[in-house]
Amino acid sequence: MQTTSEGKKMTNLDFEETARLESHLQGRLSGRVHDFRLLICEKGVVLQGQTRTYYAKQLAQHAVMEATEMPIQANEIEVQ
Repeated sequence: MQTTSEGKKMTNLDFEETARLESHLQGRLSGRVHDFRLLICEKGVVLQGQTRTYYAKQLAQHAVMEATEMPIQANEIEVQ
């Protein structure tokens, strides 16, 4: 299953779709995670960025789980 519409789950993302998903998620996170990036790998998604709270790190993870069916391989968002 692959779609580009916001609100629908996405799998097997290409570069443009990844950029759109990152932008959508940044909006949902309201600036809580800085330098937010998604790395798409063979087995799933890796979240990267920086934040000030563990809560924001958790929010980012849940937002990604809602937006894509790809499994999260790692949440590398740093809490500073």
